[in-house]
Amino acid sequence: MPEFKIQPAKLMVKRGGLPNVMAKLQAGEAVTVAYLGGSITQMDGWRNLTTQWLRETYPQAKIKEIHAAIGGTGSDLGVFRLQQDVLRHKPDLLFVEFAVNDGGATPEQIWRWMEGILRQTWRANPSTDVCYVYTHCGSYTLHLRGKLNPPAASADELLAAYYGVPSINVALRTVQLGEAGKLWYVPPKGPDGKPLPVPRGVILWSEDDVHPLPAGHEVYAGLIARALKAWASGAKPRPHELPAPFVADNWERAGLYRLQPGMLSPGWKKLSAKEGLGKDFHHRLPEMWTASRPGEKISFKFRGVAATLYDLMGPNGGQAIVTLDGKRQKPVPRFDLHCTYYRLAVLGLGAELPDTVHTVTIEIDAKQPDRRPVTRRVKHEPDFDPKKYEGTVLWAGALAIVGEIVK
Repeated sequence: MPEFKIQPAKLMVKRGGLPNVMAKLQAGEAVTVAYLGGSITQMDGWRNLTTQWLRETYPQAKIKEIHAAIGGTGSDLGVFRLQQDVLRHKPDLLFVEFAVNDGGATPEQIWRWMEGILRQTWRANPSTDVCYVYTHCGSYTLHLRGKLNPPAASADELLAAYYGVPSINVALRTVQLGEAGKLWYVPPKGPDGKPLPVPRGVILWSEDDVHPLPAGHEVYAGLIARALKAWASGAKPRPHELPAPFVADNWERAGLYRLQPGMLSPGWKKLSAKEGLGKDFHHRLPEMWTASRPGEKISFKFRGVAATLYDLMGPNGGQAIVTLDGKRQKPVPRFDLHCTYYRLAVLGLGAELPDTVHTVTIEIDAKQPDRRPVTRRVKHEPDFDPKKYEGTVLWAGALAIVGEIVK
């Protein structure tokens, strides 16, 4: 296993650059640019602004944007959905932004996931250029003030150095402006508890210390444009080579598998892709199944080292009981503090397993999750309906496996 060390923070590091996409842009060819990340990339912000800059800078090129960001998710899901959401579109350039949402993971985990993304990408097309983008959150400020990357970005930098992947540190640029008095991270409050007015010439970066306001996104996009402009010269197309793995247990074998009727007990129903939740999440989960009766099950076998259920969490979400290789685990709620609405999520079924055949059963628990932390917060809202928060419902979209399904 490679040694982990906190890495120095730099605004931009070219390394191998972006030779293939730059050559196509300069030649006025069709170019597909994909953005894989979390909520900071999902927002209308640096992603849109970067695509706009590319179109304005290279007006002869026909540029297509692939939006592959999902809020609240990290590279642990990104490595599974890469083929479905990104690679099938055959991107010429892939921006990867997970340094904030991977913040709670260990370097070893990040290396498995992020190297899996790299190796899948270059096995699919060695000419696809990849660029890491490191965004900011409040807990990263102390590291960056010392010109050091926080742990997640440091793990990414070590991997990027090994593979020659360029990186752009928009988080560092944010802190530089903050230290110079040109940016407020969040609006400070006066004695009356109300936000103070922002001084003229000062950027209000965010309201929650994570998600940039439009001016904050402009800071991000400005540095990205500066990097792309600096890296445009001397672009000579070449395939990216795959060296020996950085970590032997990387998740290059990760992928999504659709649920088959034979895996499901009789109470499961397939949702229509034309209405309701089936329609709302069809772009990420082309097929979705749901069941609500306690005891309904999903059963399957796989050969590999990890498995996850790609599902939804929501107001009436129930609890799942996972049995892995005969060992019954504690119920896992498909409901949390944010479940006033439905959102994509993952249910871990087993990781760091021996690379053998494993048997998994997911069963609906008869007991509901504790919903009081949410219902107490929203019960005074005009549209509050307590029935919305009742149920033992599970939704299942796909199986995310590092390995393969076996019969």
